[in-house]
Amino acid sequence: MIEPDKDSNKAFYYKASRFSIAPMLDWTDRHCRYFHRLISQQALLYTEMVTTGALIHGGHHRFLQFDAAEHPLAFQLGGSNPHDLALCAKMVEDYGYDEVNLNVGCPSDRVQNGRFGACLMAEPELVADCVAAMKQAVSIPVTVKSRIGIDERDSYQELAHFVATVATAGCETFIIHARKAWLSGLSPKQNRDVPPLRYEVVYQIKQDFPQLNIILNGGINTLEQADEILQQVDGVMVGREAYHNPYLLADVDRRFFGATTEPRSRDKIMQLLIPYIQQQLDDGVRLHSVSRHILGLFHGEPGARGWRRHLSENAGKSGADIQVILEALPTGM
Repeated sequence: MIEPDKDSNKAFYYKASRFSIAPMLDWTDRHCRYFHRLISQQALLYTEMVTTGALIHGGHHRFLQFDAAEHPLAFQLGGSNPHDLALCAKMVEDYGYDEVNLNVGCPSDRVQNGRFGACLMAEPELVADCVAAMKQAVSIPVTVKSRIGIDERDSYQELAHFVATVATAGCETFIIHARKAWLSGLSPKQNRDVPPLRYEVVYQIKQDFPQLNIILNGGINTLEQADEILQQVDGVMVGREAYHNPYLLADVDRRFFGATTEPRSRDKIMQLLIPYIQQQLDDGVRLHSVSRHILGLFHGEPGARGWRRHLSENAGKSGADIQVILEALPTGM
């Protein structure tokens, strides 16, 4: 295997990380990412979080496979064993991903019981050991996604200590969800909404660690808002809004990456997506596995409700084929 050029890879990564779409469990699978890539060719895409145990023991190809069109693409790992994380990071690099990211932000009980996710914020030295092992194993960027704190351990000093400790292990990019996480008492869904957003904390981290690439995640719903945030940090990561209103991404390349071409229209996106859907159907994938990700494409447009309803009612039926998509398209396409 040809060793990647570290300098060119780093420059490519930092450009792509200016605007990214968050890793979202059960949402950002390979079909979702292919669809998003048709809308934005520049935004950095992320996989769902996959645990080291799943990769090592669960048949890694089904987790690691992706379409080459998805680049630039990052893989998010969950785990806390440095050896296992290094082994999995090497798998990720060998499959051709552009970044490997360590999840230190997920607050679910299942994740805590596995000793990874947000609970690791209480163990910055362990996270540093994990990053160091991953850095030793790969040439692609190793990044960390965290919260601003957990439970009562949410002082700025504790966050700064976490960042400083992990940075000494070679992590140059921190993606920080600007909410703390409650590890008990709140569901994962509540942890995405209930703890207040504190952008100023992430801004302060950038001021105190100017040499690091700091990316802010949480509550970003418009490109105008992203523009404002980018005056303070190096990158923004958009989550649920990009999923529910994916055409938000249409102006990302022009606005944040200097693209000069016109954004693709919704009908052009569907023209490009339909052959992909047909190929997936031919490969035995159920229509619903792809169609569930495109329900929001016509958000705010005439015919959007009928589009969502037709797909929701018919794509999951046995034998559903491409005709379901064609019948659902709003009139005039």
